[in-house]
Amino acid sequence: MSTFKTKTSRREFIRNVSLGSGGIILSFNWLASCNSTERELMALPNNWYELNGYLKIGENGLATIMSPNPEIGQNVKTSMPMLVAEELDIDWKNVLVEQAPLNVGLFGNWQIAGGSRSIGNSWVPLRQAGATARKMLLMAAASSWSVPIEELTTSNGIITHKASGKSDHYGVFAEQASTLEVPEEVELKELADYKIIGHSKKNVDGKNIVTGKPLFGLDTYKEGMLTAMIVHPPAFGKVLKSFDASSVINMPGIKDVFTINTFNDEDARGWSDITAFNEQVVIVGESTWQVMKAKKALKVEWQNMPKTTIKQAGWGGNATDVAVPTGLENTVDHNKKLNDYSGLPLQTARKDGNPEKAFKEAAKVLERTYTAPFRAHNTMEPMNFFADVTEDRAILSGPVQTPEAAEGSVATRLKMPREKIEVHLSRMGGGFGRRLYGTFVVEAALISQHVKAPIKLVYTREDDMTYGTYRPAYTLKYRAAIDKNNNLTAIHVIGGGIPESPLHENRFPAGALDNYLAEKWVIPSNITIGAYRAPRSNFNASAEQSFLDELAETLGKDPLEFRLELLKRAQDNPVGERNDYDAKRYAGVLELVKKNANWGAEDKKDLKRGVAAYYCHQSYVANVVDVRMDGSKPLIDEVFAAVDCGIVVNPDAATNLAEGGTVDGIGTAMYGELSFVDGMPQQDNFDKYRQIRHHEAPKKVSVDFVKSDIAPTGMGEPPYPPVQAALANAIYSASGKRLYHQPFINELNS
Repeated sequence: MSTFKTKTSRREFIRNVSLGSGGIILSFNWLASCNSTERELMALPNNWYELNGYLKIGENGLATIMSPNPEIGQNVKTSMPMLVAEELDIDWKNVLVEQAPLNVGLFGNWQIAGGSRSIGNSWVPLRQAGATARKMLLMAAASSWSVPIEELTTSNGIITHKASGKSDHYGVFAEQASTLEVPEEVELKELADYKIIGHSKKNVDGKNIVTGKPLFGLDTYKEGMLTAMIVHPPAFGKVLKSFDASSVINMPGIKDVFTINTFNDEDARGWSDITAFNEQVVIVGESTWQVMKAKKALKVEWQNMPKTTIKQAGWGGNATDVAVPTGLENTVDHNKKLNDYSGLPLQTARKDGNPEKAFKEAAKVLERTYTAPFRAHNTMEPMNFFADVTEDRAILSGPVQTPEAAEGSVATRLKMPREKIEVHLSRMGGGFGRRLYGTFVVEAALISQHVKAPIKLVYTREDDMTYGTYRPAYTLKYRAAIDKNNNLTAIHVIGGGIPESPLHENRFPAGALDNYLAEKWVIPSNITIGAYRAPRSNFNASAEQSFLDELAETLGKDPLEFRLELLKRAQDNPVGERNDYDAKRYAGVLELVKKNANWGAEDKKDLKRGVAAYYCHQSYVANVVDVRMDGSKPLIDEVFAAVDCGIVVNPDAATNLAEGGTVDGIGTAMYGELSFVDGMPQQDNFDKYRQIRHHEAPKKVSVDFVKSDIAPTGMGEPPYPPVQAALANAIYSASGKRLYHQPFINELNS
């Protein structure tokens, strides 16, 4: 066992995370877990004893464990309590899981669903919480039995003193333990002793999801609650000119029609306060249907946006003046700019060696350009949030990935101290980065404040898809210098986008070549963008790994072995001072997928294969994709995935993330695009926005994890990027056609 010092007082450690009265009626059932039937037979205790803010023990031995981070479908509501339960040393069937509200003072500053960091950031704190509670229970038992604590053992929630034959469950000692001081030092289990971590546990919300119980933001209900919807400009570059409230105010159920400014000009917007439509019309009514009818009937006039400057803070908090371009943008013009950026200044992001000399002396230069369009996040559950704002407090509840940032934005906008704001977290019906930007939370708070009543703000699907915060449009141009002896001597990459570059200049193959140059450029836009699952990596991987495949062919090398060759150089003799990846772990997933996919064997019938690998969010994923062509249409037989994400806490959940990321990545590469005409999104619902369909998904996804003793790293995002290139490379093997522009379906049909 390893030991750690708690470095905290009892008062700090047991901070109450329960919510105040007067809250919302969600009707959540927290008794869902891996074995609900058995557990529901066990009566709930009359009394709970809080040992720390993460958990409480009932007098009958049941434990309630708080899950601090938002649940976005990554299964942290199950996996995070598993960390606590492991060190608490309790039987998982006797664990109840509860979603914690926002409490940064207790749970730290990463109470976020983003960056694939939930488990990694909580790996130590959550285990410490469980170990500390276990130690306090042992202290209480030692005192009660008058025996040395060193003679006590625990197993599955039972404390035993072998010498005296005494034994009892945690509940017997919970009350006394809850009064003790936090021990200065506790021990954590060794990896070999884990009984819960590394063993699959079913989703604690699983039963409630399949039986339709209220779990999501849209399920929120409070007596007297009104429904609110927004009417935002139809195009980026447009603002409100006027509206006629009288056209709808007398419609059945309609209570009010008014405008809000989501942010004040004098307040700097936080990093998550992204919106192109600051002023918008709000309609409030008794029911969703009534408000939707009023939205369609409302008479509104729009006008072109004047030159605008906003104060925008970055991740670090420093605010700068940001000029927002005017004009109505078009995809046709975007594509021209992506293909011709010759007049734009290039920023050198990284330079190793003398790439100019290498290209000047090259016998052959391979040059290829890759592009990808804007994409909407398209979560299954549109944006929504509940707000009940009075003069002296605000109760907020709903699906947001960044509750702390949202709370801060609400506090600034309402001029209300944070301590008077409560943020409850619901399960989310998808996010993929869209819910990092909690503008809709501020909107909900302002609407409730205006109407002086609890409200639920609901976006329609059309609202959601046309409101902005998209994945940017990207381009990457790769060049490779090859000498007269057919040796690769340099790589040059230029990455640009509207309005963000996709370049990760310190990623592979940087560090594997003596001569390497990375440059970037951007074009400003009034179309708002934000993080999209595996930001920038989601396109960078597709372009980079497609180019490396074509480069391997040009050099006459096996594409998988070519990558291993480059990684061997990066491991043994790396170039440069900063390489973001671990070449050994990177090579490890390629070796694993090579073995499991039987790479190099004869092609099966008409199946052809492609390979790719990528690093992001501290994890490594390699894919082999098997396809056959039906005319211009690829049929995906099987995808092999090898993953190194450190210790796998919950194998079922990790496998689900890998499978989901694989299917999502294929869908992104093949089908998805958002286009604009005069600033107006042309796809506003799923009848126009192409998504992957069931029959287009792989018949099988085989996932294998590298055995590791490294602390957990990212899992939600890493499986998403590399499969896009593996698919493109497989399609080339099957059809002879290289793919350079997403979505691939357009190139395949051309």
